[in-house]
Amino acid sequence: MTSYLIVNADDFGYAPGINQGIVEAATKGVVTATGVLANCTDFEPQLNVLKTSEQLDIGVHLNLTHGDPLTPDMQALVQKWKGRFPDKFTLIRQLALNRINMAAVEGEWRTQLERCISQGIKVYFLNSHEHVHMLPGLFSMVGRLARDYSIPHIRVVVSEWHTKNKIGAGAKNLIMEILGRCAPSEYRTRSPVMLGLAQSGKLDQSYLARTLPSLKPDKVYELMCHPGYYRPGEIVDPALLRYHKWDQERELLCSEYVKQLCHRHAVQLIGYRHLEILGDRLTVARHMTLG
Repeated sequence: MTSYLIVNADDFGYAPGINQGIVEAATKGVVTATGVLANCTDFEPQLNVLKTSEQLDIGVHLNLTHGDPLTPDMQALVQKWKGRFPDKFTLIRQLALNRINMAAVEGEWRTQLERCISQGIKVYFLNSHEHVHMLPGLFSMVGRLARDYSIPHIRVVVSEWHTKNKIGAGAKNLIMEILGRCAPSEYRTRSPVMLGLAQSGKLDQSYLARTLPSLKPDKVYELMCHPGYYRPGEIVDPALLRYHKWDQERELLCSEYVKQLCHRHAVQLIGYRHLEILGDRLTVARHMTLG
């Protein structure tokens, strides 16, 4: 029996080297989808890189924690942080203290989404940078955007307790477990089961060797990943440098090892274009050609 896997690369638009790595992992490897940071600089030239990989399904990686906002309301709101989005911990604290104008957030996210649509992109899914859409009040906002723009899938981040976790990773798992359970059931059943949280930024052979054989027949999964080319002049944030191994992920996702592992365990690689929703049930459209 076959299980189905979407391999979804986050952070397209973060830097040219990241973009190049994602496209290479799609054309030579197993990546089938990517989420775009629509507030990135040089947006149109960066987006043109995607045209070299027609097999990639594109979503919007909604952003409140990296770079510059697009809308005047949000630009005014972030003046206290030198005009740039705050880090995720500051954002969470400000949300908890009710110091973030939610209308400004929704306007910013609509603009990020419409910036992609204006380039003729078919948006298959929504997720967010650093999973902030899972926070109270923001998931319902993303649900509203999904309905307004007829986007069928929202990433529901789930914990991974079967892996060996450090204390920090265990705390992250617990938080995501609570937030995931609060997500509306309609999106939990309509979106692929997420994999990769425990190894986020540092996907390796060991994780895939443990995880892929355990996938359930006929079920649809999404593996979050972060392939890229690390170029020191493009990425200087110390936190990101500690968190990511872009080259390791790119090499792994382009390797014959992963392709053979999928074949051995009857894991079929698919994209979001291959999915359909029957009632509240997510399934693979049998009439569509799979790669």
